[in-house]
Amino acid sequence: MAQSQVRLGRLLLQHQHGDIVENVGAFLAANGSFPLKDIATGTRLRVDEVKKALCALIQHNMMDFERSKRGLLEYTIHINKVLLITRYPRYIYSAKTLYGDVGEFLVEELLNHGQMMMSQVCRRVAERITQALEEGQSMDEFQVRKTFVELVKTHFIQRVVVPPADSGDGADSETELVKEKEMFLIPPAMDIDYSKVHPSVTSSSKRKREDGEEGDKVAKRPRSTSPLSDEKLEDAPDKGVYWHVNFNRFHHFFRDQAVLSAINSKIDRYACEIVRTMLRMSEKTSAPTATATQPMSSHEIFQKLPSELDLKRQTLVEYLTLLAEDKTEIVNKAGESGGGMYVLNIQKALQTLCKATIESVVQERFGSKCSRIFRLLLMKRHLEQKQVEDMAMIPAKEAKELLYKLFSENFVTMQEIPKTPDHAPSRTFYLFGINIHQVSRMLLDRCYKALGNLISRREHENIENRRLVEKSQRVDAIAASLQSSGADSTQMSEVEEMITPPERQQLNKLKHDVNKLEQSELQLDETIFLLESYVLTSQV
Repeated sequence: MAQSQVRLGRLLLQHQHGDIVENVGAFLAANGSFPLKDIATGTRLRVDEVKKALCALIQHNMMDFERSKRGLLEYTIHINKVLLITRYPRYIYSAKTLYGDVGEFLVEELLNHGQMMMSQVCRRVAERITQALEEGQSMDEFQVRKTFVELVKTHFIQRVVVPPADSGDGADSETELVKEKEMFLIPPAMDIDYSKVHPSVTSSSKRKREDGEEGDKVAKRPRSTSPLSDEKLEDAPDKGVYWHVNFNRFHHFFRDQAVLSAINSKIDRYACEIVRTMLRMSEKTSAPTATATQPMSSHEIFQKLPSELDLKRQTLVEYLTLLAEDKTEIVNKAGESGGGMYVLNIQKALQTLCKATIESVVQERFGSKCSRIFRLLLMKRHLEQKQVEDMAMIPAKEAKELLYKLFSENFVTMQEIPKTPDHAPSRTFYLFGINIHQVSRMLLDRCYKALGNLISRREHENIENRRLVEKSQRVDAIAASLQSSGADSTQMSEVEEMITPPERQQLNKLKHDVNKLEQSELQLDETIFLLESYVLTSQV
């Protein structure tokens, strides 16, 4: 486990869960699996504090535990799941794009709480949406349940795998191991005919404005119309069945979107829709971890194309031929039966995206001539220094400097091929090449370091300006209170003048800097996702 990953994980745990959870997580990440007493000794924390920290990590699916040969429970943290905290905004935005406001709130609640029962999360979301609506309107909880079921059917949400209970622990007999095929089954008590459910409001209904009247309206908001509104957690009909976000399904969605975006920019939207149709068809026939899809005939693809695309069969065949002949090899022809059998090569698609990302890094860091040398080596695989100079059309001295600069930064590798057994330099070929897997792992480690630096800088900016931010919040609260009580403009202006022009300018600068840092974190996470996906696929 890289030190950059551990450092980034510590920062994320501290920001999300506090210092105690961060200490426990960092200890386990650095030292491996340990029982409770050893963790308390190693972290110098009280046993009850360690227990709460372990519960928080288990609740958020960041930790596993198993009984060792000595009979003690040993806890293991998964740092890769901790690092997914940086991707939470992307999960929420994707859910909003696919399923509207209800889907957004459902995924957000599950991410905030780690694991929740269906009845519990649906009740919370219904109350939140009702609170945000105009006075007199409410969100029916059954409509929220309908969206929850849709998320489960598309595997964006799955059941929590409950570990088998030890016979001597007196565990609840109702709790049993959830099998693989039962990961997406709705409990019978919560399975209703959702086709007969009519929403009282739509998910895109008008929200209340965040003004001073909001504080008075919150207390008067209508209660949810669901029969589970006043139900205790212990009496819930789906007691013991917990759900959490299926990160792998979201990652497959992100991967598909990246591939479709590349196809759309390289060819056109028709080719993009054809590849989208092939990806949709492969969801039921190919394993999620497969590096390539099952063969699909052009006839099957034509039948599944969206009707609004209005694409003729001959045009489809031409597009498939164009995709199959493209040098990226994202689509491969696997046979001639059924009008032609075609396969989507997921590994090649990720490799193409990864190469484009690395080329962009080389371009920005070393300049256009280094980028030309890098692309040349990608194309020709292995070249001597003289061949690089000639093919890249760069003067010999400059080409030598640029090539060895890339070599010193580990973007280029060198292989020695001796003519004689003594390995004399004068009788040895030196071939330069690129190991994409090695470069990807190196850039991935640098991305982790950069992301950690961004988070540290953002926290530093917030701490340095904490007093000014708190003063601004107090002034805003006073202004909102005066506005709700019907104060005149003179009183409002006096309150606003409590913050001086230099302070307001400093607040604007802080807001601009923090927004820029957060945007950089999101963009860097996209790069990390592409590099991680390629590294994992190449290992398979």
